[in-house]
Amino acid sequence: MKQQETARKGKLYGVGVGPGDPELLTLKAAKLIARCPVIAAPQTAGNKNLALDIAAGAADLSGKEKLLLPMPMTRDPELWRKAHESAAGQLAQRLSGGWDVVLLTLGDVGIYSTIFYLKQLLEDRFEVELVPGVPSFCAGAAALGISLTSADRPLCILPGSFPLEQGLKLPGTRVVMKSGSRLEDTVNTLQKAGLADKTAVAQNCGLAGEQLAQSLDQAQLQPSYFTTLIVKE
Repeated sequence: MKQQETARKGKLYGVGVGPGDPELLTLKAAKLIARCPVIAAPQTAGNKNLALDIAAGAADLSGKEKLLLPMPMTRDPELWRKAHESAAGQLAQRLSGGWDVVLLTLGDVGIYSTIFYLKQLLEDRFEVELVPGVPSFCAGAAALGISLTSADRPLCILPGSFPLEQGLKLPGTRVVMKSGSRLEDTVNTLQKAGLADKTAVAQNCGLAGEQLAQSLDQAQLQPSYFTTLIVKE
């Protein structure tokens, strides 16, 4: 991609694409994806990129640069730092050339999103705007036909890495996300706590292989990063 004949810097848009169904993208997200010449997305294991696939279902990506930013599935802080710096460098190259860039993330930009790490590395040099998306637990609750919370009851969002026994002591509805390889242990903990019948399941919400269940006893869970558990009091 040749540098534009202008001194202006490009603008970075962090865009949430929602949980999987392209129809759940906001109008603003779809318009930005259609307008910007560079579409970037974090790249984990495998050759496919789900965020790009979702975006392609809402806007025409032909003729655009698809910039995949390798992100290792690791808890090693040094590997994470190097990956973020490398990704920020690639984004900065396009932005310095005057190209506006959409950086995609699954779900919402403010919930366990890589975008914020990159934003911190770039916002002193480039303009950054964040565009929210539908969180997976909101989409899952809607698909299940249940309320996440009501009246004065709180809502607690827990990553799968958080000590679940501790999280279950919190009041209100507990949403457990990103269990991944810990899913079996998470389910066992909920069953031992007597919460199987109070735990609704949304797995692969809006994607192929979607599974919705009102309780753990009704679910046929498979290991999946895209598993959301909604634990009622």
